[in-house]
Amino acid sequence: MAANAMDRLDLALEASNEGIWDWCFETDTQDFTGRVSEFFEYPDGAVPNFFEEPQWVHEEDREEFFEAIRRVKAGESIMLAVEPRLLCDGEVWKWFRIRGVPVLHDGHLTGLAGSIIDITRRKTAEQQLLEERHLTQTLVDNVPLQIYFKDLKSRFTMVNKSMIRWLRVESPNELLGKTDADFFGEEHAGQAFEDEQRILETGEPMKSVIEKETWSGREDTWVLTTKLPFRNRRGELKGTFGVSSDVSELVRTQRSLAEMAAELQARNEAYEEEMALAREIQQGLLPRTYPQINGASFGHRYLPISGLAGDFFEVLDLEDDRVGLLICDVMGHGVRSALVASLLRGLVTQAEKKRLKPGAFLESLNKGLVAFLQKAKVTMFATAFYIVIDFRNRKIRYASAGHPAGIMTGGGKAALLPLGGRGKGPGLGLLPDASYGELSVPLEGVDHLLLFTDGIYEVENESGEAFLQNRLVKTVREAGQQDLEGLLDHVLESVQKFAVDGEFDDDVCLLGMSMGE
Repeated sequence: MAANAMDRLDLALEASNEGIWDWCFETDTQDFTGRVSEFFEYPDGAVPNFFEEPQWVHEEDREEFFEAIRRVKAGESIMLAVEPRLLCDGEVWKWFRIRGVPVLHDGHLTGLAGSIIDITRRKTAEQQLLEERHLTQTLVDNVPLQIYFKDLKSRFTMVNKSMIRWLRVESPNELLGKTDADFFGEEHAGQAFEDEQRILETGEPMKSVIEKETWSGREDTWVLTTKLPFRNRRGELKGTFGVSSDVSELVRTQRSLAEMAAELQARNEAYEEEMALAREIQQGLLPRTYPQINGASFGHRYLPISGLAGDFFEVLDLEDDRVGLLICDVMGHGVRSALVASLLRGLVTQAEKKRLKPGAFLESLNKGLVAFLQKAKVTMFATAFYIVIDFRNRKIRYASAGHPAGIMTGGGKAALLPLGGRGKGPGLGLLPDASYGELSVPLEGVDHLLLFTDGIYEVENESGEAFLQNRLVKTVREAGQQDLEGLLDHVLESVQKFAVDGEFDDDVCLLGMSMGE
């Protein structure tokens, strides 16, 4: 029975991916299971003594780590619970979650024993999330606009620094849970409440409206306000949020509301004209004609969900019966993603001499993008898939930068291009020295190639089920012997029928190639 219990314990530990350690104070020795050796990438029995030797603990975590050990030894704490960075393989810092409890003999502390598990991926993701949140909060707090969020009862839940100054309070805590009625006169507070409740009922935003704010013991002010319904990431209605700017001076200088509205309307139209021009330019950069090579034909479908998109593709004439297909997907949407996409287009031109080697080509794009993002101190990345079709040598060579593999068809079958081993490298713009493995498959038997961005398969149906790549491969196979245009239309229509209301949540880009005769 004991043996079975130990076997079950070993299986449980293996399933949890945790290692076990035992520190004996009497012999001053530490014992570790083999899983711990794997964490540190050392042979069994060679795990460093990080419990007593500070050099194995990251200097930023060192004080907290050894203080926690001291507290347990001194009886001030009944458990060791720390998450330090430890040096592995002599050069790599990894995050670990370490838990331990005192080992007692006849009431005396004789050691500590516990578990350890590698949490580097979680910690790295947490750090990236904190950076993104800091970036967003910095932007919100420093724009010269009053920004605020309210719940379903029009009570403040979050405000930026400009709003705090506008309401003349010391901290956000003085606003949380309160309504406009706690700060403004009845005339404005009542109207604001009605507007927000109407937005919640109809879902219709209130855009660029000049509001007169009445105060108790303070001169009236005027603000240009936009209010919209606020939904969480699951689409649940949680309240409203608004943005307002002070336009009191404009009103006080006797400019009529009609003149002000006309000026603001003109500015909005100018902005829309500029955005329309930007959209036209981005659309104009898409290929209008394709290389004439070996009877091959090309086609695409490009559906940005907003005015500007971060998806783009290129069809590159490499001469000597070779052609290159590139598809990229920049994180996010809008102007920032479109700017990065434009930058990558320029890098594609600069990397002309490396276009024949997919791995080297992606490395060149990555180095250029990393240099730009580091200089701009911006956290962004893009995924990319690049493929070279060599008709002379009858071979397809390709590489991926965090991007899903393309789909090949032939003989009534369809399958993803294999990305085993080191075939899938990190996204562009993340690691300056990233390398990208190159793979190849024979060209024989391949009828079509289809490259795509994740917007095509991440759509969900009404049950919250994602379309996913397996269903996309099946959809391509079901297209049968249709020509390339028919294949592209079939894929797009199938995904739209699957999606809620036939709408995409992300930019969609499809790039197809038919091998011809």
